[in-house]
Amino acid sequence: MKVLLIYPEFPTTFWSLKHAVRFAARRALLPPLGLLTVAALLPKEWDLRLVDLNVHSLQDEDLEWADYVLLSAMLIQRASAEEVARRCQRLGKPLICGGPMFSAMNQPTDLFPHLVQGEAEELMPTLIQDMRQHRLRPIYKANRFPDMTHSPIPRWDLIDLHQYTTMAVQFSRGCPFDCEFCDITVLNGRIPRTKTPQQVIAELEALRQAGWDSTVFLVDDNFIGNQKKVKELLREIIAWRNRTKTHITFLTEASLNLVDHPELIELMVEAGFKRVFVGIETPNPDSLKECGKVQNRRRNMLEAVHKLQESGLEVMGGFIVGFDHDPPDIFERQLQFIQSSGIGTAMVGLLTALPNTRLYRRLAQEGRLLRESSGNNTEASLNFIPKLDPDFLINGYRELMRKLYEPNTLYERLLTFLKHYRHRGPKSKLTSWDIKAFFRALWVLGVIDRGRKAFWKFFLHAIRRPREFAQAITQAIMGYHYRKVAESL
Repeated sequence: MKVLLIYPEFPTTFWSLKHAVRFAARRALLPPLGLLTVAALLPKEWDLRLVDLNVHSLQDEDLEWADYVLLSAMLIQRASAEEVARRCQRLGKPLICGGPMFSAMNQPTDLFPHLVQGEAEELMPTLIQDMRQHRLRPIYKANRFPDMTHSPIPRWDLIDLHQYTTMAVQFSRGCPFDCEFCDITVLNGRIPRTKTPQQVIAELEALRQAGWDSTVFLVDDNFIGNQKKVKELLREIIAWRNRTKTHITFLTEASLNLVDHPELIELMVEAGFKRVFVGIETPNPDSLKECGKVQNRRRNMLEAVHKLQESGLEVMGGFIVGFDHDPPDIFERQLQFIQSSGIGTAMVGLLTALPNTRLYRRLAQEGRLLRESSGNNTEASLNFIPKLDPDFLINGYRELMRKLYEPNTLYERLLTFLKHYRHRGPKSKLTSWDIKAFFRALWVLGVIDRGRKAFWKFFLHAIRRPREFAQAITQAIMGYHYRKVAESL
């Protein structure tokens, strides 16, 4: 059996980092971990190929070769997914679709005739049997959240690792919190399920053996959702690092209550974690209460961010405007908080009602839904009727994004980061890709960019902090991408 796995193209958005990965001569930020895992669940004797449209173009010859096409997509990849589906239709190729975009669909369509809804591990035996018999069902739906201890090592051999800046590994799925706007609990549940530490070490070792020696993203919904299990994993990673002398470092996503657990922070730093993405959302307490962000309430979030930075973790932050309780000055309040925090990577998005979330259901009940979400919360449009005037909200959002990533504002924020951040834990390995990115940054940011004067002022401060210098330059490169996105809003 010949199976072609396809990952659609991402549009240029905040998280695509397309303008940044080019500095290191890479093509994409992350590989399609879900498809690589599905590939490992297929029979070993089957002939598999994978085309990531963020790395390579899709040729008709690829489609003609295949007996089946497996397509995985998120909402934000819809346009590319639809184009792939139309090409499969023209060539008469059976198309099987999975991932978050298709799990949210009510029923198959002419374009997407076969849906796999939910996590795939326990669905695959039935799907494989039907593929062998050439009798596909319209829907394969998971009846429960599967045991992750049965999840295999992804098929890293199907991609060229060095087309990506970061590799991806997953330890857990699910989050104990239930923020109104978030679809994590819809997709993966509120009880975090984990792999064994031995499984994760095996995946990391497979990457190391394949030649990877750079950053790995632990793509968990909330890495610290099960703290006992996380500590067990971190101790195993530390032991693995000591055995192998690897230079692999990590980033992940976690809730802000991480700051309440100093032992956990220390283990993360010792294990090689350098960055953590935290959902901060808003400095407005009433909006935090509205969306059920209980882990952020009744705490000084600014102090929490600085404590994490001082512990050796660079904080990346998610922020939202458009809550019902947002006051008219929310844009100024967000700007002030972000600047004071020193969070270089500040992803500010407009509130969006994702399918099947509590927010979606509430707004539907109130008659305020306008259309389905595109999945891109950093586009200047709304899929619901807000309390603030819509034009005021959208224009305020555009202006906030542009202010945040104007060179003077960005570099001022990065200097605040350097005041609080202390590099701790294992050192990263300096690669030829890093050197290329550095010299390209000097040329682009320091010579041809309009913000070059502010860049050199920042550079002269940053170079006095040699242990933190590499992260400072990386943040400047990422900030260049975010500015390009902000200017296009």
